[in-house]
Amino acid sequence: MSAGNPLLQDWDTPQRLPPFALVQPAHFAPAFELAMAEQRAELDAIGANPAPPTFVNTVAALDASGRRLARIEALFHTLNASVSTPALQAVQRDMAAPLAAHGSGVAMHAGVFARLDALMSRVEDSALDADQRRLLERLHLEAVRQGAKLAPDAQRRYAAIVQRLAELNTRFAQNVLADEAQYRLVLRTEAELDGLPPFARAVMRQAAAERGLDAQAHLVTLSRSHIVPFLTFSARRDLREQAWRAWVGRGEREGASDNREIAREILTLRNEQARLHGCASYADYALADTMAQTKDAVQGLLMRVWNAALQATEREREAVRGAALAHGFLDPVEAWDWRFYAEKVRQAQYALDEATLKPYFPLDAMVQAVFACAQRLFGIRFEHRPDWPVYHPDVKAYEVRDANGEHRAVFLHDNFAREGKRSGAWMNALRWAHHNGLRQTPVILNTNNFAKGAPGQPTLLSLDDVRTLFHEFGHGLHGMLSDTRYERLSGTQVLRDFVELPSQLMEHWIADPAVMQQHARHWQTGEPIPAELVQRIKAAELFNQGYETVRYTASALVDLAIHALEDDEAPDITVFERDTLARLGAPADCGMNHRLAHFQHLFVGDGYASGYYVYLWAEVLDCDAFEAFKEAGDLFDAATAQRLRQHILASGNSVEPGAAFRAFRGRDPQIEPMLRGRGLIPA
Repeated sequence: MSAGNPLLQDWDTPQRLPPFALVQPAHFAPAFELAMAEQRAELDAIGANPAPPTFVNTVAALDASGRRLARIEALFHTLNASVSTPALQAVQRDMAAPLAAHGSGVAMHAGVFARLDALMSRVEDSALDADQRRLLERLHLEAVRQGAKLAPDAQRRYAAIVQRLAELNTRFAQNVLADEAQYRLVLRTEAELDGLPPFARAVMRQAAAERGLDAQAHLVTLSRSHIVPFLTFSARRDLREQAWRAWVGRGEREGASDNREIAREILTLRNEQARLHGCASYADYALADTMAQTKDAVQGLLMRVWNAALQATEREREAVRGAALAHGFLDPVEAWDWRFYAEKVRQAQYALDEATLKPYFPLDAMVQAVFACAQRLFGIRFEHRPDWPVYHPDVKAYEVRDANGEHRAVFLHDNFAREGKRSGAWMNALRWAHHNGLRQTPVILNTNNFAKGAPGQPTLLSLDDVRTLFHEFGHGLHGMLSDTRYERLSGTQVLRDFVELPSQLMEHWIADPAVMQQHARHWQTGEPIPAELVQRIKAAELFNQGYETVRYTASALVDLAIHALEDDEAPDITVFERDTLARLGAPADCGMNHRLAHFQHLFVGDGYASGYYVYLWAEVLDCDAFEAFKEAGDLFDAATAQRLRQHILASGNSVEPGAAFRAFRGRDPQIEPMLRGRGLIPA
């Protein structure tokens, strides 16, 4: 079977990167079939071992199983997210249920779980190292949470639910991608382009050119890097409304891409999962394996921030209404108006506008800025390797070396929006670091969706884009600097309300005036960003934070509420969302970050289901962690950076996250730095 199938052969490429150019969609199904059979045989051998269970012959062996399958799956999911084609999507639909069934079979393997259970029963008397005990506890808990202790009939039902969820998750994702791909707002006349600054026109013209439209066309897609500038600058209120409705209506249109019933079935099945585990709701089940632990803990944090954000938004609303009146707009400000008039306020109060700022943030310079920060903090260096294989011409490959010159990781950077690529920004791994049986270095990807500049012109980033770049790079560092013995504990495979700590922490460096002045240079003149402009950026840091916080927290509260339901059947998601927002007093002119019908965090997998709160939870951690650098008097303090690397980045999931934070900070986190950072309490 392996003959002619590159997925089943040893990769003799640089750093054993996938031979992307050789891989075809037809290669995946047979490769998956063989790799799943291979892991089943490995599990059978572990379970049938006549020797008494030990850490080495059971736990370490389980951690080492399925490596070929993991390699193929990582590549498959990367290609489907970043260079999707109809052929790949067909394989994704076909393989969703078999892969889910295999995952259930791994978790519920009777022989393997019996040995794990036996080891757990005497864990207090064992002489395991701390990371070995952590691995045993995590593998045992995850098997239990995936049904290993259920009765046989319940196990069969649980496995069927998991398979059906995998199919529904795949359909949900593909429907959102279809809605985003199908929408095109084409602008040709000066009247249609009214208000759009040159940088916005340039990226929209480039998007039109990439799709073969005529020379006069400018294209607005549903990429965030198109929609947000359009809503911010377009003087055409009718077109702003049209674009806004398309953006917030993804997944909610009648027809083949309608996600409403898909989401409803996902929610119904999740509640059945929870009941099989003896939990009243899916939120109870999901939150049990988090730092937060309970719905009440999450609700308490969210409501504290929600109430403060509503007050801040009311103050901002008065300024936005004032700007609208000053520009002769007398009607109520709607959701498609807020960004437009908020930008007028920002220009008036802080003398800031994106057209002035963007020339100082060319993408290539900002990439070098994140690399420079990483080098100063952790001693690592990034060397561009154009000769290494990548899956798309936009992708850049880098070799990452430690301060001593040793190879540390491969970093793949995929920064541009394009057809066939899902929206958003993310980090993933083609390979995790570990040294269980062999020393394996990681291959880490950062993916963004920046609007590409026109030929011969640089890609210019907004401040939000720059923060996104640094955010995803923080996740990347978590993967690149991981130094765990066991693969299952490596990198970002941590509790979900801890995973955003490194990413959000990294955002603080570009917000520092000294770092910004060093790296932000005008793409044409090379002049550093003026100090007075940096001061204006700093003064405007809290501008519109109430609006942004309301949008995020509204999404998190709706997520928690719908997963806290205890009914057998999930409700109509559109009605539930509307009623929940009304109960909360959510302002309609702000909206939400994500409406349920396109909320991919929740419905493309279960990683963030009842867990969208994690960005706020982690913000408590990251703001307090950054205080450690400020207390040291140097944002690049070597001792503090070393503690961060040792206790947070390198340790992965080998240490309980609360203990890891205390080891770094010397105490539990405090909420006040986060509230001050958002302007929700006095500085």
